[in-house]
Amino acid sequence: MEVILKTDIKGLGYKNDTVSVKPGYGRNYLIPQGFAIIANESNRKMIEENIKQAAHKAEKIKTDAEAIANAIGDSVLEIKAKVGDSGKIFGAVTTLQISDALKAKGIDVDRKKISFKSEVKMVGDYEVEIDLHKEVKKDVKFSVVAE
Repeated sequence: MEVILKTDIKGLGYKNDTVSVKPGYGRNYLIPQGFAIIANESNRKMIEENIKQAAHKAEKIKTDAEAIANAIGDSVLEIKAKVGDSGKIFGAVTTLQISDALKAKGIDVDRKKISFKSEVKMVGDYEVEIDLHKEVKKDVKFSVVAE
Protein backbone atom coordinates (compact mmCIF):
# COMPACT_ATOMS: atom_id res chain seq x y z
CA MET A 1 0.00 0.00 0.00
CA GLU A 2 1.37 3.39 -0.94
CA VAL A 3 0.74 6.41 1.27
CA ILE A 4 1.84 10.04 1.24
CA LEU A 5 3.23 11.17 4.58
CA LYS A 6 1.81 14.35 6.11
CA THR A 7 4.51 14.56 8.81
CA ASP A 8 8.08 13.36 9.31
CA ILE A 9 8.11 9.84 10.75
CA LYS A 10 11.43 8.56 12.03
CA GLY A 11 12.50 5.40 10.23
CA LEU A 12 9.83 5.75 7.53
CA GLY A 13 10.22 9.05 5.69
CA TYR A 14 9.71 12.76 5.58
CA LYS A 15 6.71 14.99 4.97
CA ASN A 16 5.27 14.69 1.42
CA ASP A 17 7.25 11.49 0.67
CA THR A 18 5.39 8.63 -0.99
CA VAL A 19 6.25 5.43 0.85
CA SER A 20 5.15 1.84 0.62
CA VAL A 21 3.86 0.34 3.87
CA LYS A 22 2.00 -2.79 4.90
CA PRO A 23 -1.76 -2.33 4.48
CA GLY A 24 -2.56 -2.82 8.17
CA TYR A 25 0.00 -0.23 9.27
CA GLY A 26 -1.37 2.27 6.77
CA ARG A 27 -5.09 1.69 7.39
CA ASN A 28 -4.97 1.16 11.16
CA TYR A 29 -2.30 3.61 12.28
CA LEU A 30 -0.94 6.13 9.76
CA ILE A 31 -4.22 7.25 8.17
CA PRO A 32 -6.43 7.38 11.33
CA GLN A 33 -3.73 9.28 13.25
CA GLY A 34 -3.51 11.83 10.43
CA PHE A 35 0.12 10.98 9.66
CA ALA A 36 -0.59 9.93 6.04
CA ILE A 37 -3.10 9.88 3.22
CA ILE A 38 -3.66 7.25 0.53
CA ALA A 39 -1.45 7.84 -2.52
CA ASN A 40 -4.11 7.99 -5.23
CA GLU A 41 -3.86 10.18 -8.32
CA SER A 42 -5.79 13.17 -6.95
CA ASN A 43 -3.81 13.20 -3.69
CA ARG A 44 -0.53 12.98 -5.63
CA LYS A 45 -1.50 16.03 -7.72
CA MET A 46 -2.53 17.93 -4.60
CA ILE A 47 0.79 17.17 -2.89
CA GLU A 48 2.79 18.16 -6.00
CA GLU A 49 0.99 21.51 -6.06
CA ASN A 50 1.64 22.03 -2.35
CA ILE A 51 5.33 21.22 -2.89
CA LYS A 52 5.57 23.79 -5.71
CA GLN A 53 3.98 26.46 -3.53
CA ALA A 54 6.18 25.65 -0.55
CA ALA A 55 9.46 25.36 -2.51
CA HIS A 56 10.85 28.70 -1.34
CA LYS A 57 9.84 27.96 2.27
CA ALA A 58 11.59 24.58 2.05
CA GLU A 59 14.76 26.27 0.80
CA LYS A 60 14.69 28.61 3.79
CA ILE A 61 14.21 25.69 6.19
CA LYS A 62 17.17 23.88 4.59
CA THR A 63 19.31 27.03 4.83
CA ASP A 64 18.40 27.39 8.52
CA ALA A 65 19.30 23.73 9.12
CA GLU A 66 22.67 24.23 7.42
CA ALA A 67 23.26 27.33 9.56
CA ILE A 68 22.60 25.30 12.72
CA ALA A 69 24.96 22.55 11.48
CA ASN A 70 27.67 25.17 10.84
CA ALA A 71 27.07 26.74 14.26
CA ILE A 72 27.59 23.35 15.91
CA GLY A 73 30.79 22.85 13.93
CA ASP A 74 33.32 20.50 15.48
CA SER A 75 32.52 21.42 19.06
CA VAL A 76 32.60 18.70 21.70
CA LEU A 77 29.85 18.77 24.32
CA GLU A 78 30.50 17.82 27.93
CA ILE A 79 27.79 15.85 29.71
CA LYS A 80 28.12 15.37 33.47
CA ALA A 81 26.78 12.17 35.00
CA LYS A 82 26.95 10.35 38.30
CA VAL A 83 29.57 7.63 37.98
CA GLY A 84 30.40 4.52 40.00
CA ASP A 85 33.88 3.32 40.92
CA SER A 86 34.24 1.26 37.74
CA GLY A 87 33.47 4.20 35.42
CA LYS A 88 29.94 3.03 34.71
CA ILE A 89 27.33 5.78 34.85
CA PHE A 90 24.17 5.57 36.91
CA GLY A 91 21.17 5.71 34.58
CA ALA A 92 21.83 6.85 31.04
CA VAL A 93 22.61 9.92 29.00
CA THR A 94 19.43 11.08 27.26
CA THR A 95 18.65 13.18 24.23
CA LEU A 96 17.29 15.82 26.59
CA GLN A 97 20.74 16.23 28.16
CA ILE A 98 22.33 16.60 24.71
CA SER A 99 19.66 19.14 23.73
CA ASP A 100 20.25 21.12 26.94
CA ALA A 101 24.02 21.10 26.37
CA LEU A 102 23.49 22.48 22.86
CA LYS A 103 21.05 25.07 24.22
CA ALA A 104 23.73 26.20 26.69
CA LYS A 105 25.92 26.96 23.66
CA GLY A 106 23.09 28.97 22.09
CA ILE A 107 21.94 26.29 19.63
CA ASP A 108 18.29 25.22 19.88
CA VAL A 109 17.72 21.64 18.65
CA ASP A 110 14.60 19.57 19.34
CA ARG A 111 15.49 16.45 21.32
CA LYS A 112 13.37 14.30 19.00
CA LYS A 113 15.83 14.98 16.19
CA ILE A 114 18.76 13.55 18.16
CA SER A 115 19.64 9.85 17.98
CA PHE A 116 22.50 7.97 19.62
CA LYS A 117 24.91 5.95 17.49
CA SER A 118 25.79 3.67 20.39
CA GLU A 119 24.59 2.99 23.91
CA VAL A 120 26.09 5.33 26.51
CA LYS A 121 26.89 3.34 29.66
CA MET A 122 30.46 4.35 30.57
CA VAL A 123 32.53 7.50 30.95
CA GLY A 124 34.15 8.40 27.63
CA ASP A 125 33.66 9.96 24.20
CA TYR A 126 30.58 9.26 22.08
CA GLU A 127 28.72 10.57 19.04
CA VAL A 128 25.10 11.46 18.30
CA GLU A 129 23.43 12.20 14.99
CA ILE A 130 21.20 15.24 14.69
CA ASP A 131 18.65 15.09 11.87
CA LEU A 132 18.13 18.78 11.12
CA HIS A 133 16.59 18.34 7.66
CA LYS A 134 16.17 15.43 5.29
CA GLU A 135 19.31 16.59 3.46
CA VAL A 136 21.18 17.97 6.50
CA LYS A 137 22.43 15.62 9.18
CA LYS A 138 25.16 16.49 11.66
CA ASP A 139 27.30 14.24 13.86
CA VAL A 140 28.10 15.78 17.21
CA LYS A 141 30.75 14.47 19.57
CA PHE A 142 30.23 14.55 23.31
CA SER A 143 32.14 13.29 26.29
CA VAL A 144 30.63 11.89 29.45
CA VAL A 145 32.51 13.01 32.58
CA ALA A 146 32.05 12.31 36.27
CA GLU A 147 30.13 14.87 38.31
